[in-house]
Parts: sequence; C-alpha cells; structure tokens
Amino acid sequence: MGKLTVEKDCNGIKGLVVITPQAFGDSRGYFMETYNQNDFREAGIDCTFVQDNQSASTRGVLRGLHFQINFPQDKLVRVVRGEVFDVAVDLRKGSETFGKWFGVRLSAENKKQFFIPKDFAHGFLVLSDEAEFCYKVTDFYHPNDEGGLMWNDPAIGVEWPMGDLKEEDLLLSDKDKLHPPFEEFVRTYRS
Repeated sequence: MGKLTVEKDCNGIKGLVVITPQAFGDSRGYFMETYNQNDFREAGIDCTFVQDNQSASTRGVLRGLHFQINFPQDKLVRVVRGEVFDVAVDLRKGSETFGKWFGVRLSAENKKQFFIPKDFAHGFLVLSDEAEFCYKVTDFYHPNDEGGLMWNDPAIGVEWPMGDLKEEDLLLSDKDKLHPPFEEFVRTYRS
C-alpha cells in the first residue's frame, strides 16, 4: 500500500480512519493522488462516492455537529487551504463507543484526510484565517433529513482547540446554534 499512511479505529472508535497520501514534491511544487479506489479499498474503505462538496470559511467558523437521519453518508474529508479541527461523534446504535468523539487537525500542509462512516455526527472548527474544506459523500444531500447535536454539549465533551478564541468569537449558523443536546438525540433516535 506504500502510497497511503493509514491510522485505523482512531481513539478506539471502529471505522474512523485518518489517511495521509504520499506527496511527491520538488522545486516546482508537489503531486499526490487524493483518491484511488484500489488503495482506499486496500485500506478498508470500500464505498461508492456520489457527490463532492467544497466550502470556504474564515477563522472561528464552527460547522456542526451534523448528521443525516434516514439517509446517512460516509464522508471522506480534507482541507485544501488553511487548517481545521475536524470531529466525528459515534451515533451508531449498539456501538461500544456510542457518544464517543475523535478529532484531528486537517490542513493543506499535512494533507491528511479523514474517513467518517455512516451514522456519525460531523463538524469542524476553522483554525486558520481562511480554510477551504472538501469532502466526498456516499449519498446525496437530502435537505429535509438534517440532524444535529449541540457543538459544546458536555455529555459529548469535544475538546475544541480554541487557542485565543473565546466562545463568543465563534461563528455558527443560526441552525447550528439551536441543535439539541446529545440526551435529546438519544431519546428521539436511539430509544
């Protein structure tokens, strides 16, 4: 598999994978394969991506924690400009790590990618002045199928690397400000 460095089952959570593709560089710049079906299949990621998405955000933007309710998606995420702290929360019914989270810094510099399987909540915090975030998904977006969790719910306990940012400095969408706590998700979807 020489083209990829793979870290599986991050923080003991089965299915989460951090991938670092091999970049070939010289004085002109670099080249790397960001996705090769054979290499990813060998790394245990065997799914069909149907849509690519890209977003741009500024420092302090926090997006998440999002999930699709009835049409869950596998995601392969990466950053092509800047840096983010990317988080996945296990929402799989019956999982031994249900409610547990893992986070990883993704940047244009480290070129890491993060594979998040279906039935995880996902979000990220922009750490650089600007960031461009790209992700592949295995199902199409269904606007009436959105779910979310409160980004700072102590029951989940995500340790966002705020640096000198204060909570009041964070930029969240109106929708992200209103996501319910984890306890409500459990009552609504997993009882």
